Amino acid sequence: MRRTLVVAFLAALCIGAFWLTAPSQAEKPEDVDKLNKKIDSFTLEANGKPWSLAAQTDRKVVVVVFLSFDCPVSNSYAPTLIELQKKYQEKSVAFVAVNSSDDLTAAELEQLTKEYRLPFPVLKDDQFKVADLFKAKIAPEAFVLDHNRVLRYRGRIDNAYSARLKKNPRVTSHDLDAAIADLLAGRDVQTPATKAIGCPIVRERVAKTDGPVTYHRDVLPILQKHCQQCHRPGEVGPFSLMTYKQAVNWAQDIKDYTQDRRMPPWKVVQGGPFHNERKLSDEELKTLAAWVEGGTPEGDPKDAPKPVTFTEGWQLGTPDLILTMPEEMTIGPAGRDVFRVMVLPTGLTEDKFVIGVEVRPGNNRILHHTLHFFDTTGQARALEQKERERKKKPNEQDYGPGYSSSMGVGIGLGGGPGKVGGVGGWAPGQQPRFLPKGYGYPLPKGSDLVVQMHYHRNGKVEKDRTSIGLYFAKETNLKRFKSGIIPGRFVVIPPGNDNFKVNGSIEALEDGELHSVMHHMHMLGKAARVTMTPPGEPPRTLLRIDDWDYNWQETYFFKEPIPFKAGTKFAVEATYDNSDKNPNNPFFPPTWVRFGDQTDNEMCFVFLGVTNDDKPGGFKFKGDIRQLLRR
Repeated sequence: MRRTLVVAFLAALCIGAFWLTAPSQAEKPEDVDKLNKKIDSFTLEANGKPWSLAAQTDRKVVVVVFLSFDCPVSNSYAPTLIELQKKYQEKSVAFVAVNSSDDLTAAELEQLTKEYRLPFPVLKDDQFKVADLFKAKIAPEAFVLDHNRVLRYRGRIDNAYSARLKKNPRVTSHDLDAAIADLLAGRDVQTPATKAIGCPIVRERVAKTDGPVTYHRDVLPILQKHCQQCHRPGEVGPFSLMTYKQAVNWAQDIKDYTQDRRMPPWKVVQGGPFHNERKLSDEELKTLAAWVEGGTPEGDPKDAPKPVTFTEGWQLGTPDLILTMPEEMTIGPAGRDVFRVMVLPTGLTEDKFVIGVEVRPGNNRILHHTLHFFDTTGQARALEQKERERKKKPNEQDYGPGYSSSMGVGIGLGGGPGKVGGVGGWAPGQQPRFLPKGYGYPLPKGSDLVVQMHYHRNGKVEKDRTSIGLYFAKETNLKRFKSGIIPGRFVVIPPGNDNFKVNGSIEALEDGELHSVMHHMHMLGKAARVTMTPPGEPPRTLLRIDDWDYNWQETYFFKEPIPFKAGTKFAVEATYDNSDKNPNNPFFPPTWVRFGDQTDNEMCFVFLGVTNDDKPGGFKFKGDIRQLLRR
């Protein structure tokens, strides 16, 4: 095991690391409406110029794709569509996009078309004329017309997604490309219909005014309490839920994803009670379902609660030290996720205790999470200098400050205790909070804050310049917020096994208090249970997750610290699915997956946030991975 792996995860044990995924779309059969029927001509405008289907007389094939700039799935396909247009532009194929349900002016649509660098017209379909003509229901959804303008294919662009916002590990079926190729070769389209995955194209509807459950009186208070923190402009939610129209547009999703508790996002099924639990009550669930089933009546706006005032700027107040990336980071439109490490000198002339960390992303659309470390050894600076001096390739799409590193920050334990350490982390939707009173993270003088940035791509070139605020203790006698690590022990996970069990445990060698717990594994993870067994007592479940999601990991802080005695055992049992039924499996067909720190490796760790009297060194556990490494 590499030491960089351990350093990376020792630091990720307090404020939480990873967030951002979305619920899966309910399975529906392929839509075959309009297949093998001639599509009537239509005319719409793009950039003030008319575009007509009838005018495409010199084109053997016409591809019509319904797009929505409000839908992240749709936006992610911009690079794919650009490449397809390049591939077929000299082969008598016309590409055109249609935007039906976005509330955009002509100028806004033109600007977004430029931002995503789409080389074909994007037509505004305000009256759903063309959407109705094709019976289009999803964005993105592709339609392929032959030389007689008969519809020969409708459905997805490819199988990049298994559900809305849930990507497959690889694209294995290029359906739109195959359909075009079949028609150009004079063949029947082999697969004429596939299921499009994305966001619904919602037609305008007449608002129902009244009913036993109405939007303003009953539904809006629930959305304000549980949803709007993320589902508002500029935040991480993929759409906004600030108005009646927006709620109506997403009404069926609201019902579906709340009824099976996929939203609000809260993976815990046992354990706690925890701070910041995101759960709807049974009564709230009934209210949302009744509103949708009753036709989404608006009700009287006078019944609405006052709009929620969200705190702008720093949520915990003005930080004692603000560290900002020295320049913008540029992230290209397509490819694998980017792990970039920023080195931010603190300039501190005296040792400090950090009692709170707050992250202000420069670009919420692409920043997935951050992990924070301090480094007094200069290792991170050296890696940054090496990257700065590296000769860049002319076609590199990702560039900016820092250096690249996957699943860690690339620095070792480096010279003993106090030289490298963790300072928490951040993920979208996670509310900043101060550490328990009287405790903090040590931050030595002269240290650098080393921050791993995990970026998602969203279909266009994006830039980010994130700031991190540190809050220092005013007292000088703080105690250190300490940690324990439970390692789940294994070497490899065999292919085809959909229920592979991994276990691990550690034993406390001194009394203490438990404040937080975080479990971590990768793409094959299926379920996990963390328990605490005091001497002579039965085990207590601290955390149980039955539907593991690599993209949705949190540090869970208990509302009240849990005291424990020396001799208490902390254990983890984790389950992995290395079969071809697992849509997140990075290998197809499945293969042997070894322990390691790359995303397509696997691991199993549980990070415990603990405190005790301020003895020198870390908290003492028998079996802690750090002690095993020092032997």
